[in-house]
Amino acid sequence: MNHSPSADRLFEAILSLKDTDECYNFFEDLCTITELRDMCQRLDTAFLIDEGVSYQKISEQIGVSTATISRVSRCLNYGAGGYRSVIDRMKEGEE
Repeated sequence: MNHSPSADRLFEAILSLKDTDECYNFFEDLCTITELRDMCQRLDTAFLIDEGVSYQKISEQIGVSTATISRVSRCLNYGAGGYRSVIDRMKEGEE
């Protein structure tokens, strides 16, 4: 995605959110239930791929297609680094 004033505004809005409740409220207003569910499933998929879980088990556990799993895997391994930075930061927070 190219940088744009609209994208900058969206990301600045997200960064301004103070807690999980504000995130729920904002994303429920911004996204459809399906869009929000899909984003949650993609992030869950990235975490499971990172843990070495098989595509078959991920598909069964989360209910995503192998095509979605493959796309997330490509992004995790060869993308812009967004999934990786989030996964690494969240793992650090668990320690």
